[in-house]
Amino acid sequence: MWWRSAVIYQVYVRSFADSDGDGTGDLRGVRSRLGYLKELGVDALWFNPWYPSPLADGGYDVSDYRDIHPTFGTLEDAELLISEALALGIRTIIDIVPNHISSEHVWFQQALAAGPGSPERERFWFHPGKGEHGDEMPTNWTSNFQGDTWTRTTNPDGTPGEWYLHLFTPEQPDLNWNHPDVRAEHEDVLRFWFDRGVAGVRIDSAGLLIKDPTLPEVPAEVQPGQHPTEDRDEVHDVYRSWRRIADSYEGTRVLVGEVWVPDAARFAAYLRPDEMHTAFNFDFMTRPWRADELRASIDLMLAAHAPVGAPSTWVLSNHDVTRPVTRYGRADDTGFAFARKRFGTPTDLELGTRRARAAALLTAALPGSLYLYQGDELGLPEVELPREVLEDPMHFRSGGVDPGRDGCRVPLPWRGTASPFGFSPDATAPWLPQPADWAALTVQAQEADPGSMLWLYRQALRIRKREHSLGDGPMTWLPSEPGVLAFSRGDDVVSVTNLGDRAIELPEHDRILLSSSPLVGGLLPPDSTAWLHRPA
Repeated sequence: MWWRSAVIYQVYVRSFADSDGDGTGDLRGVRSRLGYLKELGVDALWFNPWYPSPLADGGYDVSDYRDIHPTFGTLEDAELLISEALALGIRTIIDIVPNHISSEHVWFQQALAAGPGSPERERFWFHPGKGEHGDEMPTNWTSNFQGDTWTRTTNPDGTPGEWYLHLFTPEQPDLNWNHPDVRAEHEDVLRFWFDRGVAGVRIDSAGLLIKDPTLPEVPAEVQPGQHPTEDRDEVHDVYRSWRRIADSYEGTRVLVGEVWVPDAARFAAYLRPDEMHTAFNFDFMTRPWRADELRASIDLMLAAHAPVGAPSTWVLSNHDVTRPVTRYGRADDTGFAFARKRFGTPTDLELGTRRARAAALLTAALPGSLYLYQGDELGLPEVELPREVLEDPMHFRSGGVDPGRDGCRVPLPWRGTASPFGFSPDATAPWLPQPADWAALTVQAQEADPGSMLWLYRQALRIRKREHSLGDGPMTWLPSEPGVLAFSRGDDVVSVTNLGDRAIELPEHDRILLSSSPLVGGLLPPDSTAWLHRPA
C-alpha cells in the first residue's frame, strides 16, 4: 500500500512554474519540472484546486469541478500531466472542496434567480433573517476567516431578501449536504477524476459539511459531535460512500482528509477502515520548537492512529501556514496559530534555517507518510509582502491586521540572479513579487551546493527509500537527556534531534547516515538532527 509510507509533494500551481509568460504558474510549467520532482524523490503530487474559479480564495471557490482554470491550462493538460507523472512513478492527488462552491457556480446563480422557497435554494443554506424585518442574521456563527457567516440577498424588486450561509467568504456559499443532489454531484465528480487516473483526493475542510438544521448558536462548552457546524456524526456517512467509490477502482485510490478536530478519538474516527485512508496531522505542524511539545504531539498522534490501524502523516507547513525557516527563527513563538499572525514579527533566518533542516530530518524519520510543501525543500522564508499586492481574504477580513497567507505562496525561484528567477520567462513579473535576494535559494544555485537545503532533502528522501526501517512501521523512544528526541526505527536506524542548548554525544552507531549540521568534535550541535545506522 504505497500511501502508508509515501512522500507527497504539495504543488500550488499558481506559484510553481509559468510556461507561457503571464506571470502565473500553469500545468505545462509543472510538466516541464517533472524531472526535478523525480530527482527530489517524491511518490505523489498533491495539487491545490486547479479548477475554474474567480479566485476569491485562491481557487477554493470552485465554479466547475470538471474543468481546469484557463490560466492553468486545459483538461487535456491535466490528463497529460497525470499520465506523464505516473510514467515517472509519481501519482497525482487532487483537491476536492465539498463544503462550499463559488458564488459564480451555476447552482448558486440558479438559486439566486429562483427565489425563496425554490428547489434550487434547497441545495444551500438560505434562511430568513431574525427580527421584525428580517434584518438580523439567522445565527451569530463566526467565519473561519473572521467576521460574519451570513450574507443577505436582494430580491428582484430591489428589496432585502433571505440570508445565505458561508463559513468562509461570501463568495463561497455553503452547500446543504442533506440534499441528495449535493451528494450525487460530488460522487460523480470523484468518478470523473478517478476515471482520468488520479490516485486520490485531498478533502478540504472535511469536518464542516454537516450543519445542525435547527441553527442553534455555538454553546460556551461544546460536547463532542454537538457543534452546529463542525465534526457532526452524520459527516461519516458521506465518507463511507466516498470510500466505496474509491474501492471500486483498480489499485488504491486514497482519501486524505483535512480534519481540524482537537479530540484524538474523534479525529481517528475519520480513519476507520471504511472511511478515509489518512488525514493531515495539524497538531505536529503547529507545535513550537521544543522537545517536550514535539514529543507530546508525536505520542498523541501515534496513539490516535493506532486503534484504527492508519498511518500518521507528518508535515511542517502548507499553503496556509508560515514557512518553517521563518517560524522556527522567532524568539518568542515558534509555533503557529492563525490568530497570532501579525506584520513585522521579527525572526532570525539563520537560526530558523538550522532548525528547519533539523525538523526536516525529524519528520522524515517518523512512521507514516510525509508531506512537503513546495519551496520548503529550498529553505524559502515567509515573505512579508507590500500590502498593496496582497490578495488573501484572511488579510482583508481581519481589518488589515493579519498579513494573510500570500507570504508562503510567492513563486518559486528556479535559476538566475534576478526575478523572476526562472519562474517565468525573463522580464515577466510574477503574480506575487519575489524578494531580490533569492538568488542563493534557486534550484540552480542549490544543486551546486552540497550544504544546501535541497541537497539535504534529496539525500533524506533517498535514504528514506533505501532504509526499509523508515516510512511506515514501528518506532521506539530511546533514553535521552532533556531537550533531546531520540528514537529507533526498526533494529538498525536511529534518529536523534538535539533541541537543547549544548552539543550532545550520539548513541552507539557504526556510521552516520545523514546529519542536518556538521558534527563538532564528534558531538551533535544544538538545533540539529542526525540519522544513525547501528548493527542489527
